Amino acid sequence: MLLTWRRWRKGRPFWGGLAAVVAGAEICAIPLAPLKIMLQQGIAGIPSVLMGLVMIVMGLSAWFAPHYRGLAGVLTVLCAAAALVMSNLGGFLIGTVIGILGGSMIFAWQPVAAAEPVPSAAPGAAREPGAGTPAPSEP
Repeated sequence: MLLTWRRWRKGRPFWGGLAAVVAGAEICAIPLAPLKIMLQQGIAGIPSVLMGLVMIVMGLSAWFAPHYRGLAGVLTVLCAAAALVMSNLGGFLIGTVIGILGGSMIFAWQPVAAAEPVPSAAPGAAREPGAGTPAPSEP
């Protein structure tokens, strides 16, 4: 089970997606204060919640659809930068910084190419040291 989890995690931009989800949750959580405070804030809390939800969705899409990592990374960075202006300084700068780092990690992630199979010798044939290497030429 642990090997399956490790293989799944390494096959996608896991840490960037996690950072995007955490940043989105942090940006969403600040405007979702108790009702008394929320009524004083008014409509200004709606963009914060929407940007946070977009960041969470982009982090999850990086996990479950890693071939969309370019779009997810760019949108995460854009939402994190917009949250700086539109959402309580981007979750008091914490959400913006984590979101920009997470989006950058998502965008920069590259899948690992499968290793080429090593050609094996014919069954039953013993390999000599230096077999398959050209003999040095004599002058």
